[in-house]
Amino acid sequence: MNAFTIKDLENLSGIKAHTIRIWEQRYGFLRPQRTTTNIRYYTGEELKTVLNIALLNKYGFKISHIDRMQPGEIRERILSLGDAKAIQERIVNDMVQEMIDLDMEKFEKTLGGYIASKGIERTVTKIIFPFLEKIGILWQTGHINPAQEHLVTNVIRQKLMVAIEHCISPMKMDKTVVLFLPEGEHHELGLLFMYYLLKSRGAKTVYLGANVPVKDVEYVIKLKKPDLVFVHMTATASTFNFEKFLANIEQRFNGISTIISGQLTQHYKKRVPSNIHFKRSLGEVMDYLGSL
Repeated sequence: MNAFTIKDLENLSGIKAHTIRIWEQRYGFLRPQRTTTNIRYYTGEELKTVLNIALLNKYGFKISHIDRMQPGEIRERILSLGDAKAIQERIVNDMVQEMIDLDMEKFEKTLGGYIASKGIERTVTKIIFPFLEKIGILWQTGHINPAQEHLVTNVIRQKLMVAIEHCISPMKMDKTVVLFLPEGEHHELGLLFMYYLLKSRGAKTVYLGANVPVKDVEYVIKLKKPDLVFVHMTATASTFNFEKFLANIEQRFNGISTIISGQLTQHYKKRVPSNIHFKRSLGEVMDYLGSL
């Protein structure tokens, strides 16, 4: 059984912990248990309940009204939400619930259905990235079993690989791009998406993958002479030295423009070498690709 803290519920639902406590006091849909040290914890079923209630409440349903609904009616109301953003949030919530239940058949069906309807690029930006952002904190704090992480990331990876394999671009971009992740970084989904975006826009791509020593990238750069190097950082080991990594790139990449995106760039305040450029959000990445 998964056990979630009230902070987990806040991160996943967007509902403040203070509000969740008020809901507990006034309504009957949450019954947290307590540890021997009197700390609240919630089951997977209660997490699913909060996700559903938060979504309905966001789109106009009063909590007092939702509290009187049966589970079947709640699901019907959620499925009836027609706003595009509400549909996207519902799908992300479904994927969270399917991950918790280890129901990979449903997870793959949910994800595959959206890809078939909207395409891989829209699915990544509107569904996969928000899903990964929601559950990333749970992975880091250990509130989700590693098996759940491996299962869902492998499904997403398979979808991206199929899209990359079948991608034929009508455009031709006169640029060669090397993509890699440094040693200790194994979270490949963001980089795979960059691979797809570049390939779909006609760039020549050299995909080295995850956990690559900088000296090996240097060797490829000398042979291929790329126009750009691309790195997307998701979650590195605690021993990873970002400042040293940047200095290594500056020293070894012979001035080639290197784009780095991902979470580590958002809080880095020290000097950034002149050949390295941070893209601190998906929007900045998309704008940059549009300018190439």
